[in-house]
Amino acid sequence: GHCLLFSSGIWRETDGQLAVQWASSAYCNYAIFVGLCLFVTSIIQIYRLSMMLYRGEDSSFLSAFIDVVCSINLAMITLVAAIIITLGFMTWCDCMTKRFPSCEQAAGNDIDKEDNIDTSGFHIELGAAQFGAWSSLTVWVGLSVFAVLKLLRYHQLENMKVSMYRERQRLIEAAGNYPPQEIS
Repeated sequence: GHCLLFSSGIWRETDGQLAVQWASSAYCNYAIFVGLCLFVTSIIQIYRLSMMLYRGEDSSFLSAFIDVVCSINLAMITLVAAIIITLGFMTWCDCMTKRFPSCEQAAGNDIDKEDNIDTSGFHIELGAAQFGAWSSLTVWVGLSVFAVLKLLRYHQLENMKVSMYRERQRLIEAAGNYPPQEIS
């Protein structure tokens, strides 16, 4: 199929139709792929965390580290998808505003009969995709922040255990250097 993101065209004066120069469908495919990745990851995380909650367990340091890496990577690919959707939508709207006063008004017209594609309502559809991408980004950035905070908490606990062990060893060695005292 065709993808509206980054597509442009030339308005024909003869019939008022748009001779569309379709951009690569990879832009839309990438956004769909990111959406599917986020969906699958979310389902896995919901299941994993609900099972941990049911068992009354907490994740390990390794699990928290993997959560951080995954969350940051998913936030980055979501950022790329949101930028692609936004810039692609702007490119398409720039083409629409050469003929119509606004991109929203162009969405109500049949502008491409030649390709037999219904372009009515594209403004709402692309606006919803754009909103969804940026909303997903904010959620994954928030999850990344919480994952990093959890990892830092685990790191602090580990450092505290190590320092308590060292202090205990130092006290044991110090107690071994003193002669036993007599009790009178």
